[in-house]
Amino acid sequence: MASKWESLARKLKSQIDTGEYRPGERLPTVSAMVAAGEGSITTVQRAYAELETDGYVVMRRRGGTVVRDRRVIRIPLSRYTKVIEPGGTKGPWETATAEQGLDGRMVVPSPAAETLDAPADVATSLELPSGARVVRRRRHATIGDEVVQLQEAWYPLELAEQAGLDKPTKVVGGVLGAMTGAGLEPTEADERIRAWVPSPEEAAGLTMGNRVPVLAVERITRDDTGRPLELLRIVGAADRLELVYDGLPLKKRRRPARRRPAPEAGDSSP
Repeated sequence: MASKWESLARKLKSQIDTGEYRPGERLPTVSAMVAAGEGSITTVQRAYAELETDGYVVMRRRGGTVVRDRRVIRIPLSRYTKVIEPGGTKGPWETATAEQGLDGRMVVPSPAAETLDAPADVATSLELPSGARVVRRRRHATIGDEVVQLQEAWYPLELAEQAGLDKPTKVVGGVLGAMTGAGLEPTEADERIRAWVPSPEEAAGLTMGNRVPVLAVERITRDDTGRPLELLRIVGAADRLELVYDGLPLKKRRRPARRRPAPEAGDSSP
């Protein structure tokens, strides 16, 4: 038989799932729940802690227990090709979320860019000598004020300087557009995706419980010669992200054979 706090947690999860409590809405205070006969202070506190661990609510200092937004955001692979030309004002995240009517923004902590010696794994991915100088950029992909992705990107120093990615400010229009404008021509990308239980730092950065899995995306962007231009690592809440890879080719396209013109009347050529 379930304990009182488990039963209360299950009841509240059902109320959240059915929309009785909506994203951003506060749950009743612990004292109000006790007064309503939902259990003792300990029972309510344990139920609320369970909701937080499972990603249903966020505990905010002076803000109470708030229902966490778990609505799914579709992130199509085409977000890259839509921003590869320079001159736009939105990057891939902002473009994809705007198409869904969401207030998606890319927020950069200060400083946005740092020049460092490349860690061994970064140097390997960017095909650089060990300890080569690189630029690291960090950013947070948000919906409203909520962080949904933590991003960390690395660039060879020379290429970062060429594209203006070494500046400690946000890149308006996205990195791919900046690369193209600088003549670097991002042409292809390799993406790898894994899932794991978040570290305490990742759970705190994404403001979610530590039972909510994260998706970890690693992308290496290359130019038309195969040279790595960027190593991007993304950690995002798995219950909020749907990565869409549609329109992928299953085999190389065959070029149609050229049709020979029909012979004109009186033409005796074979």
